[in-house]
This record gives sequence, C-alpha cells and structure tokens, in this order.
Amino acid sequence: MEVLEQFFSTLSGFIWGKYFLLWLLPLVGVFLMIRLAGFPLRRIPEAFARLWRGRQSNAEGEVTPFNALMTALSATIGTGNIVGVATAIGLGGPGALFWMWCMALVGMATKYAEAVCAVHFREKDASGHNIGGPMYYIKNGLGARWLWLGGAFAFFGCMAGFGIGNTVQAHSVADALYGSWQVPKAVTAVMLMALVAVVLVGGVKRIGEVAGRLVPTMGVAYVLCGLVVIVVNISSVPAAFALIFDSAFNGTAAAGGFAGASVAMAIQFGVARGVFSNEAGLGSAPIAHAAAKTNNPVEQGMVAMLGTFLDTIVVCSITGLAIICTGVWQGEALGAQMSQAAFTAGLPGGFGEVVITLAIALFAFTTLLGWSYYGERCAQFLFGARIIMPFRVVWVLAIYVGATADLSVVWIVADVLNGLMAVPNLIALILLSGLVVKLTREYRKKH
Repeated sequence: MEVLEQFFSTLSGFIWGKYFLLWLLPLVGVFLMIRLAGFPLRRIPEAFARLWRGRQSNAEGEVTPFNALMTALSATIGTGNIVGVATAIGLGGPGALFWMWCMALVGMATKYAEAVCAVHFREKDASGHNIGGPMYYIKNGLGARWLWLGGAFAFFGCMAGFGIGNTVQAHSVADALYGSWQVPKAVTAVMLMALVAVVLVGGVKRIGEVAGRLVPTMGVAYVLCGLVVIVVNISSVPAAFALIFDSAFNGTAAAGGFAGASVAMAIQFGVARGVFSNEAGLGSAPIAHAAAKTNNPVEQGMVAMLGTFLDTIVVCSITGLAIICTGVWQGEALGAQMSQAAFTAGLPGGFGEVVITLAIALFAFTTLLGWSYYGERCAQFLFGARIIMPFRVVWVLAIYVGATADLSVVWIVADVLNGLMAVPNLIALILLSGLVVKLTREYRKKH
C-alpha cells in the first residue's frame, strides 16, 4: 500500500505541479478569452438576466437552463469552498486568494466554451434524452479518429467520480458530523445512501429539481453567515485586501503559527485550489449543461460561465475574507478547522461550528448528486444505456465505503484522475475554439 501511495503521490505531484496543469489550465483560459475578445467578462450582466429568465423554458432538453446551472453548481460548490480555500491560504498565504480570483476570471472563458460545445454537439440516447459533454463534442466535433480521446475522458471521468465526487464527499460528511455531534459514521453512511438513492431514481430531472431548490438556499445562507463574520470584523477588511494583493506578488512572511509562503507557493496553491473549487477546464460541468432546455449554445454558455463566477468570486471569496479578517490563518488550525475557527470567531454562541458542519454536509450531499450524473453519463458513453441502473447501485454502495473507510490513498488517486480528465477536454477546447468563436460572432450579430 505504501508503494502504491508513493506512486500516485509522485504522479499527482507531476500532474498538479509547477510544470503541467497549473500552467496549462490558465493558459487555455487566457487563450480562449483572447480569441473571444473578452466576451464572457463583458456579458456578465446579460448572463445573470438569462439565468433569471432560464427558470422556465419550453425549448428542447431535459432541465431548465437555471436547473442545469444548479446541477453543475451542486457538484462544484462543496468542500473546495470551505476546505480548499482554507488549505490554499494555509499553504500559500493570503495571496493565494488573489490567484484563485485570476483563475476564476479566465476560467469563465473555459466554462463558456465547454457549455457552447456541449449544447452544440449533444445528441439523443435511445430513450430520447439529450446527452452531451466532452466525450460527445470530441466524438461529434473532432471526428472518428479522435474517438479514443473521448473514450479516455469518459473513463477518467467515471473513475474520478467515485473518488472526488463520491467517497471523498461521504467521508467529509461523516467526519464533520462525528467531529461536531458524535454521529456514528455508519449512521451517516446509511442516511446518505438513502437520500441519494431516492434522488437518483428520478434521473437528471430529479437531480435538477433538488439542486434548483437546495443549491441557491444553502449558497445564500452560507454567504450571509460569512458576510456577518466580515461585517463584525469590518475594520480589518481594508488591511485584508492590502495583504491579499501584497502577498500575491511579494510572498508572505512567517507570522504566528504560519510558516511563511513564497509567491510561487501563492500561485501554485491558488490555481490548484481554484480549479478544485470551480472545475473550469476539467470537463465535468458541460455534461450537466448539455441537458439544458435551450436551442442556443451561446445562451447556455453565458449561463454556464456564471458557475465559475458564483463559485469562486462569490462563495470562495467570502470564506477567504472571513479567514483573513479574523486572523485565524496565522494560527495552528488547518483545512476545515481554519474555516470553522473563522466563523466561530465572528458568529455568537458557537453558531460558527454549526454553520461549517452543516455547510460541509449539505455541500457534500449535493456534490454526490451532481457527480453521480457526470459519472453515469461517462459510463453510458462507454457501455451504453444498459449500464445506468448498475452504475446507480454501485454509486450508492460506494457511499458507505467512503464514509467509513480510511481514504488517504483515494484522495491522491482522485487528484490524479481529475487531472487526467482535464487533458482530453483541454485538447478538444483548443481544437474547437474556432467553432466557439464562430458561434459567438453569429450570436453577437443577431443580438
């Protein structure tokens, strides 16, 4: 087991190290943003208007544009917004938050292009349902000779789902509930299995409906609690922003329990945790957007890019500012404990611990739902519709394993599979970027 862990640790270090995805992901985002002449950034107000109107739609598809985004957000707004941000700041200093913002802004172009391609190249399965994602825009957009690349994405996506989207999430919920209220992990596992199974029976429409109600509610509640923490420490906000920008370019000196961080560390952990949080470039979110009730790929692309904006620029910023304003980033706490310490310092009566525990539980639950759909579609691409029901059964059973077992190796393997997912997707986006630009120009001429 130690040899296996060492192998995957080395592989993860290469994939997510300084010389591969941490450069490739932002460079592809910058490339797409330049080719699109800043279209995603300039159309943010219009995107919010379309999101609001997208609560209802009679166009062809499975779920409304609004619920498609909520399904995507259900998979991205998760432990990365709580644990990931704290980890980035704890290892890279406050400057890591600045690089998370940068990654999100260029990631909007990536997420936009993913959704445009997903809707444009989606197809119907034997049951008449709209299906799509990187494997389909590779297959239908790049031709038969690239089919192996689509198969590679589907394989890595299916396997990654059981890691980052299933067992890791179940483990986070079980740990949080046991740590705060001593709920036995086996009890948490059974509860999660039952709740997820009930939702999965209804397929993507049920997932979209649940996500459409749960994601906005929990997201707004978490942001409001975070804002209370920031308002309580409002006098520290100017200094917090100054520290973020200064340490992003000058590094962070050691202070308190913090060991200090270089500019390279701020960039590395900011970009890595930013990708982990919003998944721009991984190719997961376009699987959900391909099911949207829309006849226009560009319109859904604008809705999709808001996922990156809301996830990182809004939710992650709230967590990061709460951590920096309260000063807990200089203490001994790490990961979820750092976020918990920040909210406890700003909310009365121990309410901060309750907020973080419930947030981790709810965020992880919705991630289980979102990634179940991603994994199911990847499995369907590889094995056909007959795999759907067996996949759902295995998915539910895996929750118990995740909640009750030691996942030290699974975390590392999940990081590797996430990185391997991104490679086929980024290749496809570069090759299909001309089509994305063409569709965008046609839309601009009409509007």
